[in-house]
Amino acid sequence: MTTANKQKLSEKVWAESVTEKLHDFITRLDSNFAADTSQKLAYSNEIRQYDDETTLSEENKFETDILIYEKSEGKTWKPRLVIETKINSVNTHDSITYSHKAHLHKTVHPYLRYGMFIGAMGDGGLPARVLRHGEQFDFMLAWRDTDGSKKEWDALFSIVRQELAISQRLEESLYENRAKGRKRFFAYHRPLVPYPID
Repeated sequence: MTTANKQKLSEKVWAESVTEKLHDFITRLDSNFAADTSQKLAYSNEIRQYDDETTLSEENKFETDILIYEKSEGKTWKPRLVIETKINSVNTHDSITYSHKAHLHKTVHPYLRYGMFIGAMGDGGLPARVLRHGEQFDFMLAWRDTDGSKKEWDALFSIVRQELAISQRLEESLYENRAKGRKRFFAYHRPLVPYPID
């Protein structure tokens, strides 16, 4: 893609093009997975009042750039992974804002995984400010341009595959902890895995 085309490419259009390839990839992993853009996901469920039988609540939602979800029976689905996108740059304010958004979404969906994905960053790689201020991100990724090299696509696919499996494992650990015959663990470990540019 030429430099002029990169400058004209909007984050929304770029997210849509990435999502198409992600959708193809994840449906090969499991036909119940799907990816979409601009989907709204709850970040709070405020209780307005209680009575003896019902609770009146109000749900608030944020739009996500890329949402990967798992379809269940009927029309039900579970959000598994949110990827927020930026093009050309990401500043400290972006990192803090998206990290806070991730925190709010994960509070409502404790098994949800969250990432920051930046395109057209040139040879600079991932800025330290994203690592410093993105404490709620489960992964961060920066491509040299918006097309992505084979190495960059492979890294994205590998991360997405791992994060989907982690989301499922988290849900199982959180909600099936009293089930008879459940898997039991004595430790959990969250590593930091860097992907070198060269």
